[in-house]
Amino acid sequence: MLTLLVPGGGGQLGRSLAALSSPELTVLAPTSAELDVTSAGAVIAAVSALSGPAVVVNAAAYTAVDAAETDQARAFAVNADAPRVLAAACSSRGVPLVHVSTDYVFPGDADRPYEVDSPVGPKSVYGLTKLAGEEAVLGSGARAWVVRTAWIYSGFGSNFVKTMARLEGERDKLAVVDDQRGAPTWAADLAGGLVELARAIAAGKGPRSRVLHCTNAGEVTWFGFARAVFEQLGADPARVSACTSAEYPRPAERPAYSVLSDAAWRAGGLTPLRPWEAALAAAFAAGAFTDGGS
Repeated sequence: MLTLLVPGGGGQLGRSLAALSSPELTVLAPTSAELDVTSAGAVIAAVSALSGPAVVVNAAAYTAVDAAETDQARAFAVNADAPRVLAAACSSRGVPLVHVSTDYVFPGDADRPYEVDSPVGPKSVYGLTKLAGEEAVLGSGARAWVVRTAWIYSGFGSNFVKTMARLEGERDKLAVVDDQRGAPTWAADLAGGLVELARAIAAGKGPRSRVLHCTNAGEVTWFGFARAVFEQLGADPARVSACTSAEYPRPAERPAYSVLSDAAWRAGGLTPLRPWEAALAAAFAAGAFTDGGS
């Protein structure tokens, strides 16, 4: 029996991890209301309460990318300070930690998938806070791994796929940016990968690389992804047209290129995630966007 403590249990990834609970895997996924990661006392108590084989998977994050530009104190509290306290608590109790991070730690100006040791250079406050969280975790002395991912979607919460599905029913046509490229990642697939990683760590077989990348395979622009969503909905993808990021300016700069290499993930003996197209089809086939989500 392995126990996972998943701070941020109310988010897309947290809920997807909770769905994997089984007789062999206990997933404790407290929401932010149940476990405030900015409360050192609450974090220490939650980690101290763990018994038996256990791994903490930190899915808690301030993910409002645009709001972070002005709400910097809160973003740093959740994305940088909280992971530091969590890592310290894990270190003191001898509990391994998997900290989930983001493609936004990179500058987004590459033309080939980012490796785990590619130079970082976030262009947004959100990216800066997430990088600070990575550094805090890796420098804590805990048995810790950072897993970067990108473009997460699920049937839970707010995300690009759900937005496209809603807009398909509201508009005859819509424009989506075609100059930002990444790897759409179904939260359920990411959750499965993180459980595999946690099991390896609990068995003393954690990957040598302490930084890993985990996304569905392949790459596409938001425009191409939107068209793929329309196809899954049985709608005409030609209703989606391409535009540039400059036509839809946002407070926070988005990476133009967010594709992450899974070379370190594979080298660690972990199963690579399937292509994003297959994952998207599976998500729709599973009813992720029609009956409660996954």
